[in-house]
Amino acid sequence: MGGAAVRVETMAGGVARSVDRRDEVPVAGDTIQIGIAVDIPEPWGELLTRRRAQTGDPQVVPAHVTLLGPTEIPVAALGAVEAHLAEVAATHLPFTLHLRGTGTFRPVTQVVFVAVAAGISECELLAAAINAAPHLHRELRFPYHPHVTVAQDVAPEALDRAYEDLADFSAMFEVEAFTLFSHSGQTRWQPRRDFRLGG
Repeated sequence: MGGAAVRVETMAGGVARSVDRRDEVPVAGDTIQIGIAVDIPEPWGELLTRRRAQTGDPQVVPAHVTLLGPTEIPVAALGAVEAHLAEVAATHLPFTLHLRGTGTFRPVTQVVFVAVAAGISECELLAAAINAAPHLHRELRFPYHPHVTVAQDVAPEALDRAYEDLADFSAMFEVEAFTLFSHSGQTRWQPRRDFRLGG
């Protein structure tokens, strides 16, 4: 497939990665679900994903910071959406993301998360720019708050345990790209394309 290769390097010496799978991700029907996120690199990504699975959370997906939650768009709009995302990425610079400690949205929603200690404003600016596209604009139920979900809609004891077990968690890495994910309804969420920050 075409598209720019993207490097994502962690401060712990993570490996390079490139994703452009537009020809590999199946699309069926007239609409498709998409989401946009910053992946959490190794070794922290696997740790947080595994920790979420241990809570019994049925919605386990690889650990990430959401920039745009699940959004249904016409398949015909994918090209325009990807062009918009490329423009957004080109006008935003790489930044340092520091994850530290835990937080919760309880009692409003049954969610425990790892908090973003640094990189909050950069995530907010990216999310706002992404949301500005006509096909991607969506009214949010709550103000945007960057975080990494580690437990959701599970027993209170499991939420408490995740909150306590990850209270001392800390990770710092460079964010050099964000990823467009897609979901056709026939498969799980799949990375579709990475967008390198700064062009």
